[in-house]
Amino acid sequence: MIGRLAEIVEIPDLRRRVGFTLLALAVYRVGAAIPIPGINGEALRAVFEAHAGGLLGFLNIFSGGALGRFSIFSMGVMPYINSSIIISLLQGAHVIPYLDRLHKEGELGRRKLNQLTRYLTLFLAAFQSFGLTVAMTKMPTPGGMPIVSNPTPFFYFVTVLTLTAGTIFIMWLGEQMTESGIGNGISLIIFAGIIEGIPSSILAVIQLVQAEELGLFAALILAAVVLAVLLSVVEVETAQRKIPVQYAKRMVGRKMYGGASSFLPLKVDQSGVIAVIFAVSLLAVPVTIVQFTPDAPWAQKIMDFTSSSNWMYQLIYAALIVFFCYFYNSVSINPNDLAENMKKSGGFIPGIRPGEPTAKHIEWILERITLGGAMFVAVIAVLPDYLQSQLNAPFYLGGTSLLIAVGVALDTMGQLEAHLIMRHYEGFLKKGRIRQRWFNVGTGASQ
Repeated sequence: MIGRLAEIVEIPDLRRRVGFTLLALAVYRVGAAIPIPGINGEALRAVFEAHAGGLLGFLNIFSGGALGRFSIFSMGVMPYINSSIIISLLQGAHVIPYLDRLHKEGELGRRKLNQLTRYLTLFLAAFQSFGLTVAMTKMPTPGGMPIVSNPTPFFYFVTVLTLTAGTIFIMWLGEQMTESGIGNGISLIIFAGIIEGIPSSILAVIQLVQAEELGLFAALILAAVVLAVLLSVVEVETAQRKIPVQYAKRMVGRKMYGGASSFLPLKVDQSGVIAVIFAVSLLAVPVTIVQFTPDAPWAQKIMDFTSSSNWMYQLIYAALIVFFCYFYNSVSINPNDLAENMKKSGGFIPGIRPGEPTAKHIEWILERITLGGAMFVAVIAVLPDYLQSQLNAPFYLGGTSLLIAVGVALDTMGQLEAHLIMRHYEGFLKKGRIRQRWFNVGTGASQ
């Protein structure tokens, strides 16, 4: 495999794409480390240490630690993902006929939908930036020291403008990475934020063992659980349900064509990390509203509700993941279109009539394998909180982080392999191919 990676350097176009992606990720990491002026770093650190296991800590992971530093990229890609969810839900529910027409217009309609998503991202970024700025000026800290000592109107204006511009820049950077680099830019930005925190989490485990706050046996159990989760995520992310397809023989002139057999691959976890990202983004909406009045009693109740120890929050989180898994499938896979295309090409599923019976059969299989994949993702998503409460595990080592990291890594490696094979090189694996699923976070579509 190392030899295959060396072949990337030999291909000018692929070398340029990989170099551009790495450069863009480096720019993002630099911006994530630049703090907003006028912030008390110690007080801010104390707040995030107190909420490390809740939704606030998870949002900090998604921003690559930028939120915990209150940097210029603190908002991360959440406004962009939220706007993508809104557009996708409106389109999937057929609420606005104009969006349905754009969806059917092909490439031109897709570009218009992306443009609407960008405008909505700008609005949400400004709204959430203002709420985050207000929260930083009013948020109570464990030590009683204010995060912002002197919040002037000029501070509000500059901070909101900076955070909004940071989100728009990240959105633009992700789109450039998708077009000129390797992989999906938005997913890679989230991936980079998660990977950045893994070394410090491993070091934290070692320090806990050295300080005898975590037993050696418990540390070994933690390592075994993380390894098991990693292997299971890889297995489920690449698992497929293959529906056999037979093609009828037909005479064209004096030659006989067809008669071959193939299969229709349906992924067990079609949505991948998209369902998790969408669920977290939706749960972040109450937290955004709370930011306007963080010292109110009802606001504190909402913050307590989003803590990792609340079983009701975990149940809602898991239910949202299952919902978005099914929603993603309904948007990305149309059984009627599959059945119609199969019928036009002379294909049929053995024992199933072409047309509507075939569409119902595909839908029946899709609903059942999606349930298994969705339940697996939901269990993996809530596993970090259990590990943290039982084994005192760092949050970065949780199942959600591994799910996102593995999913994005597999998709990116799949693209690299596709480029190598297209140029008559061998793939990364001697036997078989990496099953690629490159998804567009903005449009929610597989590509």
